[in-house]
Amino acid sequence: MDKRAAELLIAPKWPRTEVASTATLRNAGLDDRLLTQAVRAGALVRLRRGAYILARRWAALPPWEKDAARIDAHVEGTGGASVYCLGSAAIIHGLSVWNSGPLVHVATEYAGSTTSRGADTRSHRLDLDEKDVVVAIRRGRRLRVTSKPRTAADCARLLPFEEAVVVGDSALLSGVSREEIREAIVNGSPRGRRQALAVLEALEPKTESVGESRTRVLIERLGFARPVAQLRLMTGEGPHRVDFAWIELRIIIEFDGEGKYMDYAPTPQVLLAERRRENLLMEQGWIFVRLSWSDLERPEEVRRRLEAAIARARRRTA
Repeated sequence: MDKRAAELLIAPKWPRTEVASTATLRNAGLDDRLLTQAVRAGALVRLRRGAYILARRWAALPPWEKDAARIDAHVEGTGGASVYCLGSAAIIHGLSVWNSGPLVHVATEYAGSTTSRGADTRSHRLDLDEKDVVVAIRRGRRLRVTSKPRTAADCARLLPFEEAVVVGDSALLSGVSREEIREAIVNGSPRGRRQALAVLEALEPKTESVGESRTRVLIERLGFARPVAQLRLMTGEGPHRVDFAWIELRIIIEFDGEGKYMDYAPTPQVLLAERRRENLLMEQGWIFVRLSWSDLERPEEVRRRLEAAIARARRRTA
């Protein structure tokens, strides 16, 4: 059976869920033999034992949505009996993550527990109180996950600094308080507590995206002062909010990620209005530095551009 033939047989019977279990597909009239043939033909991807996704859909997913699909596959394959933690809990809560990776993270009574055995799973020994575990709804399923404060605290303890800040910023933006995260850090394991407290101090509740979190971390890592986040400035054509600013130097730092404008109005109109306001701000003496995803991978180039902007600002006021 070739790929096209397999797609024609599977697609009409595929359930509404993106990731489907063997049992669900069997009930839809897709037997085990057909699933095996479809995987071999490249029409179907088996994410783990007992969980599948259409190959075309899998290929179209960005990395972070693939990570979420792997969690759904774990739920389908295990019945969702685990307590999900770290990046997996963050995804289930709808928090932003960065570079979370393909593994599904679950909390167990001891590290390496066989209760969540699988090549796609990593278990973590976490001492969880009753208040540390909550029920979250994902795709109609009730899942047990670490609470948002505990998730942010565990990520701050155990993840690389930048990845932890992304989760923590998102937790604050969602309504979690800094003190709730601090309490979870202080009351949790001493392992990684020093880093966790450093992550906590680096968080910014006004940060609205992964790109903004990473930009701010990079700026401070390069030795520059932390800029003001989400500053609202007035122009002759109304208010304009910028991602970051050094107010005394009148320098604005903008992270330009794809999709930044799509939630509010058609892109051409939004861009035109934004550019007009930016031109007015430049006439007021503001200097703009624009960073993109690729810039974040070139820290020394970012350093050079920021230093150049600072030098220009100081020459202007000398």
